[in-house]
Amino acid sequence: MAEQDAPIAVSGVAALARGLEILRCFSAREPSLSNGELAAYTGLPKSTISRLTKTLVELGYLRHDAKNREYSVGPSVLALGYSALANLRVAEIARPHMQALADATGALISLATRDRLSMLYLEACCSDTTMTLRMGRGVRMPILSTSIGRAFLAALPVNEREYLVAALKQKGEPAVEPADLQALNRELNRYQRDGYCVSLGEWNADVNAAATPISWQGGSDVVVASISGPSFLITEELLRDRLIPRLMDLAGHISRQLE
Repeated sequence: MAEQDAPIAVSGVAALARGLEILRCFSAREPSLSNGELAAYTGLPKSTISRLTKTLVELGYLRHDAKNREYSVGPSVLALGYSALANLRVAEIARPHMQALADATGALISLATRDRLSMLYLEACCSDTTMTLRMGRGVRMPILSTSIGRAFLAALPVNEREYLVAALKQKGEPAVEPADLQALNRELNRYQRDGYCVSLGEWNADVNAAATPISWQGGSDVVVASISGPSFLITEELLRDRLIPRLMDLAGHISRQLE
């Protein structure tokens, strides 16, 4: 059966995914879009787009301008943004403390959360030293091979973690290898024992890193702080004995400020 002939009652999961893809098409540059434009951007048939935009209007996620036959985001999208705004607040509070730790250690101090099947940097601070790693806000990192991704998984409820790992096996890039899952289990055990995860040359052969989640009352998203640097400077011993304790102190300090 062709997609345009499919029943209106499509799978709930597929309909949700398509609806979210439609919402992601809108931007400050293109605040209003027609069904035809949405079809072109998403690759979905216009008949499918028409059904989904009608539903999104009914739910308040889109507004419809009948005169121009265009759609724009509606007030219900604000509810979806509250979590993102909370993450921005975390980054704002964390930034000066992250920079102080970066200056004191010469390491890269990062704050990240998950976006789809990767980790997204909300903030990154580095020192002026020429040897430090340099990454900025908006950088995406893999989940399974990085300390920041492993700490994110460790902080999730078991059912959510299993669901995400299954999605990574199916669609993740790079492809998930048995060694990735073995390393994840090792780091989940480390998190249960010590409260942090590490990646020692596993994401990049020349980079060592550690990460721990930041928790606070009322926080709905998992946000993770990490410390990383070139392995010839940030050795496993230095990371374990001096830097991880400071990272844990940083996470605790930020958590207390968010209460």
